[in-house]
Amino acid sequence: MRILVHPRFNKKFRKLETALQDKAEERESIFIVDPFDTRLETHKLHGKEKQYWAYSINNKYRIKFSFLENGDVLYLDIGTHDEVY
Repeated sequence: MRILVHPRFNKKFRKLETALQDKAEERESIFIVDPFDTRLETHKLHGKEKQYWAYSINNKYRIKFSFLENGDVLYLDIGTHDEVY
């Protein structure tokens, strides 16, 4: 699986504090092995976001993403629950 990144994700990721960036990278390494590892709390979104998924970096921050038809993943956004959904 390749992980592609939307420009919005990159912009917001760069603004995060270093410790949170490190935690996100740690979670990504788990995600690559198993996107549904229970530590990630991966879940499908609802309503107008129902085509997207999210997983937890910590209790506050999430990564919103989409599974692409070719098996790749597109990271769309990163932030708090209120920012991402």
